[in-house]
Amino acid sequence: MGLLNQYGIKTPRGQAATSAAQAEQIARDLKTSDIVVKAQVLAGGRGKGHFDSGLQGGVKMVYNSADAGVYASKMLGHKLITKQTGAAGRICNAVYVVERLYVRREFYFAIVMDRAAQGPVIIASSQGGMNIEDVARDSPEAIVTLPVDIREGLALADAEAVAKKLGFDGASVAQAADTFQKLYKIFVEKDATMIEINPLAEIANGDVVCMDAKFGFDDNAEFRQADVHKLRDLTQEDAREVAAAKWNLNYIGLDGTIGCLVNGAGLAMATMDIIKLNGGDPANFLDVGGGANAEQVAEAFKIISSDPRVSAILVNIFGGIMRCDIIAQGIIDAVKQLGLSLPLVVRLQGTEVEAAKKLIAESGLRMFSIDDLDAAATKAVQMSKIVELGRQAGVKVGFEISK
Repeated sequence: MGLLNQYGIKTPRGQAATSAAQAEQIARDLKTSDIVVKAQVLAGGRGKGHFDSGLQGGVKMVYNSADAGVYASKMLGHKLITKQTGAAGRICNAVYVVERLYVRREFYFAIVMDRAAQGPVIIASSQGGMNIEDVARDSPEAIVTLPVDIREGLALADAEAVAKKLGFDGASVAQAADTFQKLYKIFVEKDATMIEINPLAEIANGDVVCMDAKFGFDDNAEFRQADVHKLRDLTQEDAREVAAAKWNLNYIGLDGTIGCLVNGAGLAMATMDIIKLNGGDPANFLDVGGGANAEQVAEAFKIISSDPRVSAILVNIFGGIMRCDIIAQGIIDAVKQLGLSLPLVVRLQGTEVEAAKKLIAESGLRMFSIDDLDAAATKAVQMSKIVELGRQAGVKVGFEISK
């Protein structure tokens, strides 16, 4: 909310708290008996979620500062589970203690980057305070969209037209249009990829107020948006994805058991598909890119093997820009450093592939070197199932490769 306030956008009075005592003090300083305590986690559906502490709902209305502290204590340090977080939930490290405003009408307003429009697009609706996906499905006529020419910006006339289509009238039209223009200014100046205000409210006195906000920012612009990116809460993200980003690796954790290390997004997708076709489930998407070095490959293995569900690893590299011998050296270094005991299937093709195979053969390490992708995926699935059976039986599985 601080970013909105910097641009002169109206929001309810409030502050973030990281302890129950701090939450109670903030509530006391607000000097009102109408207070809302909101869990700060990177997920939607907080109000309908539940905490592992037993507390139901991540948004609570309270009427005195003591209760604000009580609810904060039940949220902070606990995981909030919503339909967007999955069963694992997200840890709540902060709560937002804010005055409760009485709303006359609720709206939805967002600005996103749209490939079809090749620029920003405003998406708005007179039906705010609910999932916009549900509105799009049930009442598509209630959604207003407006592509914005990024070279021209959001004109006042266009902002006013959107406000009128949403149902604002009288003095509220000018207020809403002014808010839209300021939000667009944030979007451009801060290299945002998404700004979502839900709900955008017209309160009892006619003021237009942003009640809740969600922002997304372009990672590639971090070098010029340090003030925004320093607010990033890494505890809300997958630790493996954070570690991968430090090494310029593209990693996304999945739910399977076969770790994947691939160069190129297309080849990575194809590798995951062929694992599925052979009866397995990929544990991750990991693209080391075209210019990775041996150290990055070693770090990639550390990230993959840190997932306790992984029971086999499949490496699939096509050496174009990337040299296979560099990948091979990274694999060898990683296996030695980690003392890796998981079955490892390696498929290398392309630049310096013979040198890579020679390195692997002379390393003395236990790896399955297979040229055919389908055969490599089949082997990875087979070995994964063997390790999984061993784990289920409480037996540690070791293996030797026949000469």
